[in-house]
Amino acid sequence: MTPSQQRRTRTNLGRSKFAASLLLAVSLLSSVSCTRKTEQAADGSAKTSSSSEILIGEYGSFTGSEATFGINTSNGIKLAIAEWNEKGGVKGKKINLRSLDDQGKSEEAASAMTRLITQDHVIAVIGENASSRSLAAAPIAQQNKVPMISPSSTNPKVTEVGDYIFRVCFIDPFQGTVMAKFAHDTLKAKKVAVFVDVKSDYSVGLSDFFKKTFKELGGTIAAEASYQGGDMDFKAQLTQLKASKPDAIFIPGYYTEAGLIARQARQLGIDVPLMGGDGWDSAKLYEIGGDAIKGGYFSNHYTTDSTDTVVLDFIKRYKAKYNDVPDGLAAMGYDAANVLIEAMNRTADLTSAQIRDELAKTKDFAGVTGKISMDANRNPVKSAVVVKVDGADNKFVTTISP
Repeated sequence: MTPSQQRRTRTNLGRSKFAASLLLAVSLLSSVSCTRKTEQAADGSAKTSSSSEILIGEYGSFTGSEATFGINTSNGIKLAIAEWNEKGGVKGKKINLRSLDDQGKSEEAASAMTRLITQDHVIAVIGENASSRSLAAAPIAQQNKVPMISPSSTNPKVTEVGDYIFRVCFIDPFQGTVMAKFAHDTLKAKKVAVFVDVKSDYSVGLSDFFKKTFKELGGTIAAEASYQGGDMDFKAQLTQLKASKPDAIFIPGYYTEAGLIARQARQLGIDVPLMGGDGWDSAKLYEIGGDAIKGGYFSNHYTTDSTDTVVLDFIKRYKAKYNDVPDGLAAMGYDAANVLIEAMNRTADLTSAQIRDELAKTKDFAGVTGKISMDANRNPVKSAVVVKVDGADNKFVTTISP
């Protein structure tokens, strides 16, 4: 062999060794990557492939004007997961939560859902609180066959998106009925004015069901006015509502606007009771509204005045972890996580399709917010409570069953 041939041979050997090393490295990286991703089950749904953990997702408004909704819901979810992990997790695997902030924006909710499914490869998702944001994200979960369970989106359209979409809260037809009956039967109101956030699916839906039921009961809708979330000045609309001389005003919006509306209503001399839905449930309501919101009433998912041991135990554990009293959103997050994890625990091998099937079978789950049984439309059948704003605290008034 000539010197030239020897050099070519050594070069080819070197290239072969480098190629083999590169191939080995790529193989190892692929192997590691696969352990972090999900596999596809035979039915096309997601299936966990990690040998040590189960990854579920959460999206919510952790910043923005409704941040207490997302933060408190997440606290409830994390408490439930911590309790399951302390008991050994699910099928010997720890549960890991991936949380994304949608900033209270529908487009961000859709982006968060896409990322959780396509990048993080979660096998189920908890969220959102606001119906508009759930409606933005739910089609993505449905298309990818990943179960989504909303803690507190009450608009009926949410679960109508498809058979992978669930919730653990009552829906607006019931909530609207609750407050209409309360206005008519308890407040003895004959005429009620309605002030609705026209950009919110939640507010519009709740308003429609309230008006329908109140009129069926023989009441009159004295006047209607509208605003948009984020508005600060409501005096023109409130002046219009005042002129109709209502016995009460129904404000089916969120706590930020409700507090501001209450202040301006009292400044204008409006002294009739103010009412709302579960969107009022936040410690920020009284911080924003002050004494102007005292005496207001709203429908909610549970009350801290309950004597139920399930509720009392939850409040005790929540206080120990977060040094705070849990609101209805925290309770809904806790129930949503527990309903989901129990469904996961009943599956054979943790495919998303099996989780979906087990969620649909949920019956008489003893939640903090009441017994939860899924109906054919993946909505729970459960009671609601009406509470009265009493300073920083809310006092239980009554329970209304379906």
